[in-house]
Amino acid sequence: MKVLSLIASVLLGTWFVYSGGLKIFGTGLDRFTYDVANYKLVHAPWDAVVAYTVPWVELIAGVCLMLGILKRGAIVAIAGLVVVFAIAIGWAWNHKLDISCGCHGTDAPIQYWNKVAEFIGYFAVLGWLWWVETRRKA
Repeated sequence: MKVLSLIASVLLGTWFVYSGGLKIFGTGLDRFTYDVANYKLVHAPWDAVVAYTVPWVELIAGVCLMLGILKRGAIVAIAGLVVVFAIAIGWAWNHKLDISCGCHGTDAPIQYWNKVAEFIGYFAVLGWLWWVETRRKA
């Protein structure tokens, strides 16, 4: 169980480090601000506040999860990010927006059903990690 938990933590943490790092150092925060604005959930200057904050939270929470530092907090932070992103995707889907999700700097439109499967996967892994983590510390 410990080995599987470690593998899942490292893989999920790596994914969020990659995702946040790409937005910060790859495609750039200006591009992510544009992607956030496309959702039409928040308007300027809040789109920039979100776009300049979220990738850092992804990066820091991912590193913490990978290294096992403040692991419960990292799990909660990543779950919070996924919940907010799921709400944003639901909003875009409901409003029939043909936009990029903003995840990795591509212009490809959101594949909504693929995102549903992705969210189920995130929540399954995060729920399992939470269960293992709270069981271990109890």
